[in-house]
Amino acid sequence: MSRLCILGSGAWGTALAGAFVKQGHDVRMWGRNAGTCDEISRLHTNRAYLGDARLPDALSATPDMADALDNADIVLFVAPAQSTGEVARQAAAHLPAGAVLIACAKGIDNRSGQTQGEVIAGQLPDHVVGVLSGPSFAADVVRGLPTALTLAMPEQEMARSLAQDLSGDAIRLYASDDTLGVQIGGSLKNVMAIAVGICRGGGMGASAEAALITRGYAELVRLGVAMGARAETLMGLSGLGDLVLTCSSELSRNFTYGIAVGRGQDVSGLKLAEGVHTVSIANEIAARHKISCPVMQTAGLVLAGQMSAEEARAALMSRPIKAESPGTSG
Repeated sequence: MSRLCILGSGAWGTALAGAFVKQGHDVRMWGRNAGTCDEISRLHTNRAYLGDARLPDALSATPDMADALDNADIVLFVAPAQSTGEVARQAAAHLPAGAVLIACAKGIDNRSGQTQGEVIAGQLPDHVVGVLSGPSFAADVVRGLPTALTLAMPEQEMARSLAQDLSGDAIRLYASDDTLGVQIGGSLKNVMAIAVGICRGGGMGASAEAALITRGYAELVRLGVAMGARAETLMGLSGLGDLVLTCSSELSRNFTYGIAVGRGQDVSGLKLAEGVHTVSIANEIAARHKISCPVMQTAGLVLAGQMSAEEARAALMSRPIKAESPGTSG
């Protein structure tokens, strides 16, 4: 079994760490907060992020990055997407030669427009960088409920080998070599979930939500393909699968954030919703590629305070009537 290092002690990082320990791997976690690391190591909980969920006794965490990375074969970057570059810079001095790096956060860097893999590779160019993404909630994973994810690496054979090594009873990994497509799906679905949440918050009903998910998916595919992703990747776990999950459950931070916006509630105290940080740069990328993304654009206007939630709902559900063709519904 592999020696894994998880960089990030939030909900997703902790849940992945616990799952991989249960699947027989030697796992060491790093986190910025010494108190959280101490709680994980001594009490085997992470109450701030995962409530009273019990973590494996063998799991430990440390605020010392050099200690966490010691002899690691595989390093998973699970800090928030906008912090990935900083974490990669910190890791540079301590990474073992030959360690494989895997981006797990879902988001586009809102300064550079880079994917998470590109951010990591830019800081750590001597390492192979892959991506882990798909329909998953930390609350399910930490309870050992079955979860299927996509593991993408630059080469298919390496993806297959790592997927085989890391898969277990709870987490099943499916191999891909479309690292860009896997990341685009995981990033843009967060934005679409906020838009659908705004509709839910306004009480528009399940029929309207289904229509919006469909249109949002069409936008995701159009933009992803224009950026170089493969359409079939976006039809899989890390695209359509993740979109459906994120737009249908209040366990999703992005969906919950959209609901609060749609109800006109104060969102300042809500937990991090990656789509909030991705929407503006995603709309810039769409404009550069001349891709029409009205759902994404409307979400951006609402989050920027340039359109009310009520106006957004009216705009989204009164688009011009036209013929529908597969993958182009806008």
